[in-house]
Amino acid sequence: MLYIIDTANLEAIEKAYNFYPMAGVTTNPTIISKENKSFLDILKGIRKIIGAESMLHVQAVSLTAEKMVQEAEYLNSVIGGNLYVKIPVIPEGIKAIKILKQKGIKTTATAIFTAQQALMAAVAGASFVAPYVNRIDNISGDGVSVVAQIVQLFDQYDIDAKVLAASFKNVQQVHNVALVGGHSVTVNPEILDAMLAHPLTDWSVNQFVNDWESVYGIGKTTIDVK
Repeated sequence: MLYIIDTANLEAIEKAYNFYPMAGVTTNPTIISKENKSFLDILKGIRKIIGAESMLHVQAVSLTAEKMVQEAEYLNSVIGGNLYVKIPVIPEGIKAIKILKQKGIKTTATAIFTAQQALMAAVAGASFVAPYVNRIDNISGDGVSVVAQIVQLFDQYDIDAKVLAASFKNVQQVHNVALVGGHSVTVNPEILDAMLAHPLTDWSVNQFVNDWESVYGIGKTTIDVK
C-alpha cells in the first residue's frame, strides 16, 4: 500500500512527511486553486519538501491531446523529479496518454468512474489510474467494487499499472479499498490523521505513562532508570 496526500498546502505536506510513511502528493486544479498562490511556486515548494524521488501528480487542464502533451512536457521540464501528469479519461486524454507513453513521460489517468475506463487508460500506457471512490458512491454506485474490478482486470491481463484510489470521505472507505487490493490511496490531511486516531489507543498510552510514572517518577524514561 502506498499512502499519498491529496493537497497542495505546503504545511500539511510537510507535516505528513514528518510523521507518516508518505509515497507522494496528488494535486488537481481545484486543490491548486484553493491555495491562491503562484502555480509554479506551489509545485516547486512541494518538490522541495518531498524530494526528487517522491511521486508528485499534477493535472493538465487542456482538453485536446496536443495541448495535454505540451502541458506534460512543460511540467516535466520545470518540476522534474518523479512526476506523473494527470490526464482525464476522455478520448483526447487517452490519445495523450498513448503519446506521452512513447515520449517516456509518466501519466496518471484521472476522473475514472468505471473499470473499463481504467482498463483502457492502462492499456494506453498510464502508470496509475485514479477511480473516484466517494463520487461513485454518490451516484448510487459502489466505489470500492469498482476498485476491486480494476485490480482484478489488471491481474487478469498482467498489466503493470496501479490503482491510485481517490475521493474519500471517511477512513472506512480507505480500509475497504485496502481490503480489495487497491495498490495506493490518496487522502486529504484530515483523513490521513483520522486513519490513526482511536480513543482507546490514547487511553492505553496514557495508562502506560501513568503506571510507569507512579513508580519511576514523572518525566522519567527507560534511559533515566535502572
